[in-house]
Amino acid sequence: MSSHPALSYQQASARGASPLGQVVSLYDTILRDFVRALAALQAGDVETRVFELNHAILVIAHLQSVLDHERGGEAAKQFEQFYNVTCGMIVDANIRATPQALEELIDLYGGLRQAWFQAEQQLPADQQRAPTTPKSAAAAGTAAVRPANDDAETPQLDWSV
Repeated sequence: MSSHPALSYQQASARGASPLGQVVSLYDTILRDFVRALAALQAGDVETRVFELNHAILVIAHLQSVLDHERGGEAAKQFEQFYNVTCGMIVDANIRATPQALEELIDLYGGLRQAWFQAEQQLPADQQRAPTTPKSAAAAGTAAVRPANDDAETPQLDWSV
């Protein structure tokens, strides 16, 4: 747990979130990165802009890594394509360094974030919290995204920095 109160709250919230809630949280992180990059662009702070856009790419890579192509079928394929295209857009936005390029990314990810949020809100209340077993994660209706395996020895990366 971090000594920063807001970060501690985000980490605790993410641990108790449903698989859909975790996706929403990652989209929130990407959007914060874009907004910070836009502010850095407007302030002429190249180093911060590059850092924030690179972080957004890192979070998107994580989203790509949890796509379940076997169960997600066409949806997983479409998300893979979306992430590939938008990563290219991020690189282009970093090179062009125009507010419009970043605003376009904010619009794209903001709309998709809203769709994930609405999908989570439509779940029955008992499925809106973290699953206790892999079977309940599958019942949450997230075929395109596979839940993290709590038993696996994987490093805990902080996506919300």
